[in-house]
Amino acid sequence: TSIPINRLRSHQAFEPAVAWRLLERLEIHHTPKHGSWLNMAEIELSVLSQQCLNRRIPDATTLVREVAAWQQARNADPRPVNWRFTTADARIKLKRLYPSIQVG
Repeated sequence: TSIPINRLRSHQAFEPAVAWRLLERLEIHHTPKHGSWLNMAEIELSVLSQQCLNRRIPDATTLVREVAAWQQARNADPRPVNWRFTTADARIKLKRLYPSIQVG
């Protein structure tokens, strides 16, 4: 069997027992290919706030129950994020971040 490269690197920085203990604590979360995962999280929190938390909730038990019900309904009817900020828009808005190439 081969050892993943990330494990080899951790053994270079730490003693093997320490490296293994640290690796066991890691949890890898893959982020979306398109758009910003942080923006997507902010959008979902905003929807949660508007649809579920827009009223007084009397106690933590009710809050947990309400959020779980909202989450179940939201997951049953997924809606993709429609990104409108294109690469062309980014080149205009973030012009100062892109290098200028002089030909000639």
